[in-house]
Amino acid sequence: MPTSLRSKVLQSIAVSTFTSIGAFFVWTKHCKVEYLQPTSDPLFANQWYKKLNANANPTLHDEIIRRQPLFKLKPELVEDAHKGGSKLVEGFSQGVWGGPGYTIQRLYLQNKYRNDTTTAHQLWDRPQLLSSTYDKGTEITDHFVVLEKSPTSILIRCGDSPLKSPDGQRPSDGLFEITATTDFERGFAEFRLKSIFFQGEGQVEDKSKPVMPAHMVWAHQQYAKLWMESAMSRVKQ
Repeated sequence: MPTSLRSKVLQSIAVSTFTSIGAFFVWTKHCKVEYLQPTSDPLFANQWYKKLNANANPTLHDEIIRRQPLFKLKPELVEDAHKGGSKLVEGFSQGVWGGPGYTIQRLYLQNKYRNDTTTAHQLWDRPQLLSSTYDKGTEITDHFVVLEKSPTSILIRCGDSPLKSPDGQRPSDGLFEITATTDFERGFAEFRLKSIFFQGEGQVEDKSKPVMPAHMVWAHQQYAKLWMESAMSRVKQ
């Protein structure tokens, strides 16, 4: 099974597992799904996007947005953000990867790709994922690698092993940006999970064809909402 399709199947399984308890859509009701604007969103102007999708192939691009009042967040994270630190986005990222939302996919990838040689340096165990600061170069479960980091965002490459074509195009590729920003005047923090998926290698002949079927798009969005709410427990009091 191709890597991208296998990933989508795992996402469907994860969402189905959580929806089976009957509370998923209530739990994620505060998550807002939006589609990125290629002409204005900064991620499309990023050097990595231009490099990895040099042929300007069609993309699937969306984001999940979640707001939290500052008083509901851990005080030390809010204080650090006020000083210009990165602990809030680090905590958010820790919740994404170390939270229950990523467990099924993590365990599958661990069983298939973890070894004592080529992937030993990567993050696999939950304690590692919950303590990492996700600096540039950090590799996660042989499927993600951190490309850039700022005090409010962490940019990650996804779609295949970071060991494959680290500086070139891949058949299945994508960018995943985790952001956490604060508005102290209005008293809230905004968390975003941005995704752009595309075929990096070669030229797509039929650019009118969807990047993935509608049901897979839906599954991906529900999975991202699952990650979002799962991560909130890491930053909330």
